[in-house]
Amino acid sequence: MLSQIDVQKFNTLIEINTLINSNYTDVRSLLTQILESATRLCEGEASSLLLLNKAEQKLYFEIALGSKGAAVKKYSLNFGEGIAGWVAQHNKSIIVNDVENDSRHLAEISRSIGYPAKTMLAVPMRIKDECVGVIELINKKNGRYFSEDDLEWLEIFANQAAIAIQNARSYEKAREEIHFLQDQIQTDRGYHTLIAASPVILEKLEIIERVAKTDSSVLILGESGVGKELFAEQIHLRSNRRDGPFVRVNCAALPEGLLESELFGHVKGAFTDAIQNRRGRFEMANGGTIFLDEIGDLPLKLQAKLLRVIQQKTFEKVGSDTSITVDVRILAATNRDIEALVEKGEFRRDLYYRLNVLPIYIPPLRQRPEDIPELAQFFLKKFSRETKKKIDGFSDEAMRVMLTYNWPGNVRELENCIERACVISNGPWIQPEDLLLRSTANASDATVPQDTKNLKNALNSFKRHFIKKVLEECNWNQTEAAKVLDIQRTYLSRLIKELEIVNPKE
Repeated sequence: MLSQIDVQKFNTLIEINTLINSNYTDVRSLLTQILESATRLCEGEASSLLLLNKAEQKLYFEIALGSKGAAVKKYSLNFGEGIAGWVAQHNKSIIVNDVENDSRHLAEISRSIGYPAKTMLAVPMRIKDECVGVIELINKKNGRYFSEDDLEWLEIFANQAAIAIQNARSYEKAREEIHFLQDQIQTDRGYHTLIAASPVILEKLEIIERVAKTDSSVLILGESGVGKELFAEQIHLRSNRRDGPFVRVNCAALPEGLLESELFGHVKGAFTDAIQNRRGRFEMANGGTIFLDEIGDLPLKLQAKLLRVIQQKTFEKVGSDTSITVDVRILAATNRDIEALVEKGEFRRDLYYRLNVLPIYIPPLRQRPEDIPELAQFFLKKFSRETKKKIDGFSDEAMRVMLTYNWPGNVRELENCIERACVISNGPWIQPEDLLLRSTANASDATVPQDTKNLKNALNSFKRHFIKKVLEECNWNQTEAAKVLDIQRTYLSRLIKELEIVNPKE
């Protein structure tokens, strides 16, 4: 038991307890404050907070205070290694007042950073009696020894730190669950989540916001796999027709005879298998939006019928001479060079002009590398949930591979790549070999746009990802992130602004 209650320590404890119960989001800042308080009140010269990664059986320096704090954070300990590793393994607190002669001491770190450890306090952080990390204080001031009172106070602070970690994990789990359920609601309605971080796509979304308010036809252009259907969904969801139906038709998926019936419906007896009347997709879309994907593959005969629907809002079912009037907005998409098809006579010029009122071009993924980390993280969460694996993220090398890969299949290929990586990965981090991406080093330069060869753009893309990752690890605390990056706080702020790095929680 504590020999006496120190008023300063007790007041600090109450202050930290209040913070723990009021802030679940900035856990790193809270843990730093707990560690700073413990270090000050127990009169340590330096301190560290290490978190245990159970999957890897390693302890990582999450927070390190003192003159060599930044240097210490480069290291990690195996479970059972060093004094902190021994504490984690045995889930037991310890006072060591002669560190240099203690067999458990890992002298290599002290020597490499040039900071000798003479005395040490180390206590486990526990959640439900299970060790999740270790707090250690090093070298009591003025050459004194740590006492049992110091140990008991540090254990109290360690318990507070464990509560903060548990609250943060519960909060993060609940937040992810809410986001998942929100996405699921949209998915159940047939819509997809659109992820965007690059300036070019954010600019397209601003255009879509304006376009959505009209009823004009929109032609969405872009390579296969760029996500044209998702942009069509966004136009519908941001329009006055959002409460109406959104009907999708793939014009390349059906032969001409079936496609006409699919689009416009048929009456009983119109052809051999027409045993009853059938509504077409245009009727189903009445009051809403119809999305005609792969419009470049629409047969010429049906192009004429579609042109009439656009101009007069009327059509006849197959086998009927009765006109049907519909109120439908038409969105179309193609990955083909539709102007070339017009020149060849394979696509009606008048239909092209009617569809091309508001054209939107979606650039390929290789031209918007800023989207790659965001999309990869989104797909990782999706597939780690589906495969029931706990995957924390991508290694720096894996991310470098993804950022330099050409992505000929665009977002669809990236999604398949992440799903495959989640299936075959054995660790908490996706590694380059898990991605199974073929090298694009020998790929034809003709397929690589000029701006991706630009060294400045490539460096900015890497810096943007790297800095954002550090900020996320520091819970967007710019002061802490600047220390990790070993740059001035003001310079980091300038980089955040220049690279357009945005905190998604703000």
